[in-house]
Amino acid sequence: MNTSDLADRLAAGDDKLTKAQAKQLVDAVLDAMRDALTAGDEVNLPGFGKFKVQDKPARTGRNPSTGATIQIAASKKIAFSAAKALKDAVAK
Repeated sequence: MNTSDLADRLAAGDDKLTKAQAKQLVDAVLDAMRDALTAGDEVNLPGFGKFKVQDKPARTGRNPSTGATIQIAASKKIAFSAAKALKDAVAK
């Protein structure tokens, strides 16, 4: 499912919402989530899950083709942890 599919499903479930309005709504929600994560905030969607930014420290790794030791820079990653309700729904 992509954003267009999601917007289509929203529009299909509401007679007053056009596909274009649903697309704008989906885009606005995703923009708000991106802004919150960029600011370092958690995005918690009860019953679905939680998105948060995690800092990954610098570390030493190996180049798999040469075996040489390399330094891997510190970075940030977005982590998602699914809510129990979502895990249970998927497991059925």
